[in-house]
Amino acid sequence: MSGQTISEKIFSRAVGGAVKAGEFAFANVDRAMVNDITGLLAVESFRQIVSDSKNGVWDPRRIAIIFDHQAPADSLDAANNHALLRRFAKEQGIVNYDVGDGICHQVMPEKGHVMPGELIVGADSHTCTYGALGTFATGVGSTDMASVFATGRLWFRIPETIIFDISGKLQDLTFAKDLILRLIGDVGASGATYKACEYAGPTMKKMSISGRMTMCNMAIEMGATTGIVEPDEKTEAYVRERIPGFVLKEHLKSDEDATYELREYNVSDLGPQVACPHGVDNVKSVRDVEGINVDQVFIGSCTNGRFEDMQIAASILGDRPIAEGTRLLIIPASREEYIKSLKAGYIEQFIDAGAVVEAPCCGPCMGG
Repeated sequence: MSGQTISEKIFSRAVGGAVKAGEFAFANVDRAMVNDITGLLAVESFRQIVSDSKNGVWDPRRIAIIFDHQAPADSLDAANNHALLRRFAKEQGIVNYDVGDGICHQVMPEKGHVMPGELIVGADSHTCTYGALGTFATGVGSTDMASVFATGRLWFRIPETIIFDISGKLQDLTFAKDLILRLIGDVGASGATYKACEYAGPTMKKMSISGRMTMCNMAIEMGATTGIVEPDEKTEAYVRERIPGFVLKEHLKSDEDATYELREYNVSDLGPQVACPHGVDNVKSVRDVEGINVDQVFIGSCTNGRFEDMQIAASILGDRPIAEGTRLLIIPASREEYIKSLKAGYIEQFIDAGAVVEAPCCGPCMGG
């Protein structure tokens, strides 16, 4: 048998036998996650599958329910949804991260629910974020999630892989977000549909876990089923900090003789990028839009709400106030990231500059 990609190796373990891209298979899921929006339908559908209340979910230790989209509740319906999910979590023995704990895609890896080589599903499209830790993570619908709740298994089509081999040193004020926007601009919003985007090369080796999360998070923006990075010593250190004693036992990487599409990039000349209206793949250099008035700035979300992002924003802002006529909204991605930013003095700096800083949640990203 020819070599395998990282994704094929993860699925082969989860299926219990060798599989290749393009094949269909039922796989054992390692972890599952729902949020306060998608969890309601998942629970209702689970009740239809498992009508006997004495029968519980397949493994409560492997499921997480996280409130982040309408958190705090902004309507009676949202409050009722929260109450239902809290009761379900307590009844089933499932961990429930409540209002203020953070965005699901930050909380999952942060709280030790993500490990390299695992197969993770989440009822949210940006579940692919966890690929930063060498995990195959993908979003699924709430009714599919109900099946996972009941059985711990789900059917998949094993995806083809695009390997982005990235070299060169990113310039000052050019970051992972600029890089992934450039890739999306080149590939297109549907150019990687249902494929696994593997980010590799010297640039990725040097990139922080936070930067890798940004890269993997936005794989869905080019249609991919996941984004993934080969786990290394940075991965091991991040996971061990959250799961004491963790050791990266397997060197999980794509084989040289595996079948994949290769795209090579040198980012040495890449500058800051921006996605312009009305599509994420309408990407231009910031220089091309210089001088346009900006009414509101939002720093946050599961893509860019981490301490590293706050650090960058604070260094650019300095001791200046925000520009007259411009609003600045900042929402750290989790309680942990908020506290780190607070201790570093960034939160006070932002408030002094005239920004609005809110508790961890999805905020305007989902229209809230």
